[in-house]
Amino acid sequence: MTRRSEIQRETTEVTIRGHLDIDGTGVSDIKTGLGFLDHMLAALAKHGRFDLTLTATGDTEVDDHHTVEDCAIVLGRAFDEALGDRTGIARFGYGYAPLDESLSRAVVDLSGRPWPEVSIDFTRETIGEVSSENIIHFLRSLAIEGRMALHIDLLRGDNDHHKAESAFKALAIALRAAVATDGDSVPSTKGTLT
Repeated sequence: MTRRSEIQRETTEVTIRGHLDIDGTGVSDIKTGLGFLDHMLAALAKHGRFDLTLTATGDTEVDDHHTVEDCAIVLGRAFDEALGDRTGIARFGYGYAPLDESLSRAVVDLSGRPWPEVSIDFTRETIGEVSSENIIHFLRSLAIEGRMALHIDLLRGDNDHHKAESAFKALAIALRAAVATDGDSVPSTKGTLT
């Protein structure tokens, strides 16, 4: 089974193109125009072992919101499409990732039912050119569009860069576990995850 998806979205605010391969090796080529977002997506790809190419051209002269949100939308949809009917996946995954003083936990259920719970206490208004609130918005939008229950909690941390990066790395580890192949049936008593 090939678990790949093309990434594409075009609005009056942003144009996004790319490719996701769930069964990759962690290779990425990401150019969103927002350096910190590129850094977070590269970490997600590397530690999830996903191959990801993504190019976004957005109205960053307004602010970062549209580019961040739309990248989450297309990446969530790409995961959903690449997983198909979700037959044979482990479904559940969790991950802990420290980055120096910061420690994050991510737990995911690829249930087909979106539910984001994200608790990261940022103290800075922005990290690089990305607003802290949009980092949380990215994670919530990814969960909704990827049709997954996603819980991310910052367990401790002081440095906002470290907090965000540990959260994305924990998410990568959780997703890698959840998308792992584990048999040939749909992991649900309902018989469907669609």
